[in-house]
Amino acid sequence: MTASQRREQLLEIARELFAERGYEGTSVEEIAARAGVSKPVVYEHFGGKEGAYAVVVDRETQVLHTSIRSALTTPGAGSRELLERGAMALLDYIDGCPDGFRILSRDSSTGQPSGSFASILSDIAAQVEDILAGEFERTGHDPQFAGLYAQALVGLVAQTGQQWLENREPSRQVVASHLINLAWNGMAHLQQEPRLIMETKDRRKVEAEAGDELPQAEPSSSRLK
Repeated sequence: MTASQRREQLLEIARELFAERGYEGTSVEEIAARAGVSKPVVYEHFGGKEGAYAVVVDRETQVLHTSIRSALTTPGAGSRELLERGAMALLDYIDGCPDGFRILSRDSSTGQPSGSFASILSDIAAQVEDILAGEFERTGHDPQFAGLYAQALVGLVAQTGQQWLENREPSRQVVASHLINLAWNGMAHLQQEPRLIMETKDRRKVEAEAGDELPQAEPSSSRLK
């Protein structure tokens, strides 16, 4: 095993242990034992538990940030669709990277304040605030309160995501549709069977692309004459 392969193996094992037991509950001895190496090997690659933890948190933070940023900057999307895609991006991350989400949401601030879950959510809220501010101006509401609504919306999705992680029911699409139903329509105008408009747009896009790929019909022989 090359040095880079060993490093990745140790990171994967450390990630699993941090997710299972938290930062304080994980030791260099356990990382080394599970990897089948001696403790000095872990120290050689990361300098200790703190170094391995910092790399794991940084990687998970980058994955989550990239996903959310991509969702909230979808070209041609309206305000509601952007919020839908942002909510789905977070739920997709939770579903696809449960260990990473457990690490970030539980104790990622340990020794790394800039990577704390609160700071991650704050960065996301800043992007959502820009979306809401534009929507508030368009509808005649005071944009100075956009930040307050953004914090509430992001907190709603994040807290619900933490609860949803335990059993993954109902589907993340259903969860997102109900979250946006509350956030967009409010308690006074909740829809009984909310739907995500992004699903309709994505389906139409796929159908259009599939239609473009169909072979063109050959002209009939009568038309060639």
